[in-house]
Amino acid sequence: MTDQPSRRPAAAQHSSARASSRLSALHLAPDSLAFALDGAAQAVGAVRGGSALPAALQNVMASGKHAAARGAIQDIAYRAMRRLALTDALMHVLVRKAPPTHVSNVLSCALTLLVDEEAYAPFTVVDQAVGAISARREVSFAKGLVNAVLRTFLRERDALIEEARKSDVARFNYPQWWIDAVKRGQPDAWQDILEAGNEHGPLTLRVNARHATVDEYLKRLTEAQIDAQIAGEHAVRLKTPMPVERIPGFIDGVVSVQDAGAQRAAQLLDVKNGMRVLDACAAPGGKTGHILELADADVIALESDAKRAVRIEENLARLKLNAEIKVGDAGDPSTWFDGKPFDRILADVPCSASGIVRRHPDIRWLRRETDIAALVEEQRRILNALWPLVAKGGELLYVTCSIFPEEGEQQARWFGTLHEDAVRLDAPGQLLPTAARPSADAGQDSPDGTKSSNRNADIIADHDGFFYARFQKR
Repeated sequence: MTDQPSRRPAAAQHSSARASSRLSALHLAPDSLAFALDGAAQAVGAVRGGSALPAALQNVMASGKHAAARGAIQDIAYRAMRRLALTDALMHVLVRKAPPTHVSNVLSCALTLLVDEEAYAPFTVVDQAVGAISARREVSFAKGLVNAVLRTFLRERDALIEEARKSDVARFNYPQWWIDAVKRGQPDAWQDILEAGNEHGPLTLRVNARHATVDEYLKRLTEAQIDAQIAGEHAVRLKTPMPVERIPGFIDGVVSVQDAGAQRAAQLLDVKNGMRVLDACAAPGGKTGHILELADADVIALESDAKRAVRIEENLARLKLNAEIKVGDAGDPSTWFDGKPFDRILADVPCSASGIVRRHPDIRWLRRETDIAALVEEQRRILNALWPLVAKGGELLYVTCSIFPEEGEQQARWFGTLHEDAVRLDAPGQLLPTAARPSADAGQDSPDGTKSSNRNADIIADHDGFFYARFQKR
């Protein structure tokens, strides 16, 4: 997954990945780093074979033996996705002959921890990586190799990293085609965008407007000694992530987890009481819930995948809100449309997900350059099918979680040109991913010694990448 030539045929890699799942049982303490490295390496191997990381982790945990190490395995696997090109480039230098796939993946995970440094003490990482290999009979012969590679890296760390990062792929940790696409689309900001995608996304909450204002909820968090800041009209960003069951009000539907950029959708849709609304491609139901929190509307939540449609139902049940949930293809209304036009349609269409890569770092390795053209065609199919369903004077909001112009501005211009009865309204257009940076006067002391009362100055700009375009039917 670097710009280096593959040292093994793809078929052989996939064969080895399948074989690694059949390795002998481990004899490691479930709370040990060695155990976590082994589990994370299995997940990394599955991603290399084409599996999405969440599904790969779910498979690793399926036996139940990994429950105690769940957090550590997930953390290491996600870190490894953000460093995969760099660690592959390092191994290309450090290893003369490619070891078995599982050994390579353990090395990737261990090197990731050594690059990140703050995660674990270096000697602990080396010792536990060797232990992880030693515990598997089929690959235990490679424990000396693992020990030598990691110790060599520690001795020559800075020089090796500097050499590896001469390649843009290893420096930024994306495929070359992805880097080139961001350069073309955002020539003035491409490096910042790529670097933002390697950061950890914050835990941002959406405050249910039916239950509380942002200020009221922030007071509740303060009373619970949880540090948080305003991140949008209905958004609160926690300083330190925590399990949702520990978040005050989550179980009761007072708040939901949703990126601040994603929260713009329901606000832009501007739904009024009594309106008929379609949330197309609705799963898992975050935007559906937000729409219903802001207005008493007649909402249909449409999803093509029946299993994902269940998530909509679950999320709405927690919020104690109701929508009509339908399973169907947004691009084929003949199978689900009842003939009554919609005042608002939210078209949050399938896309490359390039704007949410910091939350899903495996996407960059799973997506292919050829996927973009296919996704553009699918988006056009859905938009063309939905536009006739908009009532006169009604609006359609086109949304993608992408930073590629082909799925953003270019698509919006195509739609406006094709449909003469479509009037483009104000909308943010391309929202580029940002990291948390408070305004210059946020929290500054006032002349009287108190904190600044400028509420807007306290808002934290930290969101994923999205594209928004609004169209009204004449």
